[in-house]
Amino acid sequence: MPTDQFSHAFTVAAPADRIYAHLSAPESYVGLSPLVVAVRDVRREGDAVAYVAVERFTLGPWHWDNPIRVRMTFPEPGRRLVSDVRSPGWVRLVATVDLAAEGDATRVTESVSVRYPWILRSFVVGQARSVQRARAAELTRRMEAAPTPAG
Repeated sequence: MPTDQFSHAFTVAAPADRIYAHLSAPESYVGLSPLVVAVRDVRREGDAVAYVAVERFTLGPWHWDNPIRVRMTFPEPGRRLVSDVRSPGWVRLVATVDLAAEGDATRVTESVSVRYPWILRSFVVGQARSVQRARAAELTRRMEAAPTPAG
């Protein structure tokens, strides 16, 4: 099956440990990834976390919920996360997020490798790139938002 690879780097005005903690929690992906509307069946598997994320695709008044299996590993705790995603339709995506401190900010680089049946290329690659950019914008928004006062 064909494979495409691409990456996106951006800087977030937040410390790497805060970003890492957020990205390490499967529940954080609801809304972080614009298609993900639910996360369920979260379970620890040794040094990994496995879960099902529900992607919702909408076309006019219709929607289709696509359950995807995700296995997140932490090869370099605090610096790197890898999400191995298996979707129906023989689509497989591996997203590697690297975090590098830049003063008080963090350089976030997400590298994606996606494999798919050739007939789905345009849809799969288009969605993966679009979601990657939206996820970067939402992560930046979440991390740079003013913290709410305790109380």
